Parts: sequence; C-alpha cells; structure tokens
Amino acid sequence: MGADRSYAYGAAAGLLGDLLLGDPRRMHPVAAFGRAAGRAERALWHDHRGWGALHTLLCAGGVTALGAVAARAVRPSFTASAALTAAAAWAVVGGTSLAREARAVGHALERGDLTAARARLPHLCGRDPQSLDADAIARAVVESVAENTSDAVVGALVWGAVAGVPGLLGFRAVNTLDAMVGHKSPRLRRFGWAAARLDDVAGWPGARLTAVLAVLAGDDPRGALRAWRADAHRHPSPNAGPVEASFAGALGVRLGGTLSYGGRVEHRPVLNGTGRPVRVADIGRAVRLSRRVGLLALGVTVAGRLIGKGRGR
Repeated sequence: MGADRSYAYGAAAGLLGDLLLGDPRRMHPVAAFGRAAGRAERALWHDHRGWGALHTLLCAGGVTALGAVAARAVRPSFTASAALTAAAAWAVVGGTSLAREARAVGHALERGDLTAARARLPHLCGRDPQSLDADAIARAVVESVAENTSDAVVGALVWGAVAGVPGLLGFRAVNTLDAMVGHKSPRLRRFGWAAARLDDVAGWPGARLTAVLAVLAGDDPRGALRAWRADAHRHPSPNAGPVEASFAGALGVRLGGTLSYGGRVEHRPVLNGTGRPVRVADIGRAVRLSRRVGLLALGVTVAGRLIGKGRGR
C-alpha cells in the first residue's frame, strides 16, 4: 500500500504543480524527447511501416524503460517515489498550458484582433489558420481543448494509475510521437503508421473516461450523453469522437464540419447538430470544463489504483 500512497501523493502534487506553474519555459522534458525523436526519425526514415515501428519502439520503449529503471531505483523510499511521480506527472500533464493557449486565442478574438488569433492558433492545433474566420477559430479552439483534455491530462493519469511512472512517461511519449509522425502526409503515411495505431490503443481508455467525466461535469449531462451516443462514432478518430461529442453536448454547441490541415481539406460530420454555433465566450467555458474533468480524473484514477491494488493483495 505504501507504493500506492506514494503514487497518489505524487500524482496530486504533479497536477498541483501543473496548475500553479504550468510547463517549464525552458528545458521541457517533452521538448527534449521530441528533439531526440526527431533525430531518430531522420536517421531511420524509410517509406516502410517496419522502419516506423522500429522508430516507435526505440523512442517510446526507451522512455518507458527509463521510467521503470528510475521507479525501481527509488522504490525503497516513500519520499523519493512520491517525488519522482510528482516530477513525472508535472512533466507530462499539460492542462495549464492548454488553458493558457486557448485563452490567449480567445482574448485576441474578444479584441477583434483576428491576425493575433490566427498567429496563436498553431500553438493549439495543426489547422491552417489563414483560412479561418473568427467563428471557425473559436470552434477549432473548443475542439482542441476537448481533445487535448484527454491527450494531455486524462490519458496520462489513466496510464499512471495502471503502471506508475513508466505509464506516465510512456503514454506521453506515444502521444508525442503520434503528433510528430502519425499524420497522413505522403512522407509519413507508412512510417508513422505504428505511432498512430499505438496512440489509438493507448488513448482509448483515457478518451472514454474523459467523455464520462464531461457528461458528469458539464452544464448539460443529458445533452452530453446524447451527443456522445449519437455522434461519437461518426468522427474519423476513434478517441477524439467521444471526447469532442461529449464536450459539444455538455456546452450546448455544434462542433465538426469543414476544416483544413496542411492544405488538405476535410469535411467532418457535425457533432451535436442540435446545438448552436460556437461563440468566443465558449472558449472560457470549454477551459473551465476541461479543468473540472482533469481534477475529477485525478480523483478517479488515484482511487482506482488504491482500490485495485488493495484488492490484489
């Protein structure tokens, strides 16, 4: 039980650190991992799934193994174990940075500064900002807040509860690799296949928990549940679908529709079609819902680890 309590204290401290401090401005561990993964990609790239799988194994597997070694080394000390967990959770959870970037875009839209909003949007998502008007930017921000609540907060907490520090680090490594090489550009369609599929698998439980918590924490639980059940399966992403649909219903807005990534236009189905169009004020509402979901996720995952490990003894 001592190891489980050290995880609980460490995870809570890590999330508190993110709330108070946000991401470090310099020498962010995730950024360092991204640079290393980028160098590995340049060395290993071939237009072949096997080479991409090797890249994913080396990068994500190496980080997970490093986390396992570090966790084993500090296991005899309750304080050191809790401190390591706190550091890992703080490094991989990105809720405060997500909220800060979303609000920055929202403030620019409130001022009527569309140029500033377009310049800031790439900090949140990979859409082509120059093709978007103010309403489309606001919708993109709300969708990004929803999806990244799962990717940057809840998913990491789920895998941390399952596997401790290796789970925290491994999940963020997989998610980062998917963002780097998992998209369907001609160069990465085959090489990034393994990272994208692994991210789908790793993100599955966190996305469903995020959707459940959005139903519970939102302003319209029935609307959130209805949108999730009716529309989630229509989204091209198996994990973004439940999250964005439940957020759309909880906020009473419509999400989805036409968007552009890297010059490629996609026509996605509308989520919660009975909702109203997204307004700038909905960005703040989405951020507050994301905060509530993150805090609930901490409680659920820590309780699940304590109960599950307790029964296993």
